[in-house]
Amino acid sequence: MKLLIAIVQDADVNFLIDALTEEGYRITKLATTGGFLKKGNTTLLIGVEENELEEVLGIIESNCKKRNTKTNIINPSVESSILTNTVPIEITVGGATIFVIDVEQYIQL
Repeated sequence: MKLLIAIVQDADVNFLIDALTEEGYRITKLATTGGFLKKGNTTLLIGVEENELEEVLGIIESNCKKRNTKTNIINPSVESSILTNTVPIEITVGGATIFVIDVEQYIQL
């Protein structure tokens, strides 16, 4: 058995959860916040048998799309504690970050 920890942007998570539950997969949903953009995302915990791993990864890939967006990076002024300068940059967001972990034992009470 494998445990997938999938970090997904909030814009994609509802479509992903619908697609996974339609296929009979159970999910635990955790609200999380990214460190770089400091915006909400969702972390999903998904337990799957090893022979189902590729199917689940395919469902995640087809529902979590990358896209470009603009954001501002705030530069604090060296001479003052007031934040004065912002630098606009274009970044890629979306997609999913997935950790696949071997599960030694699974207990359901």
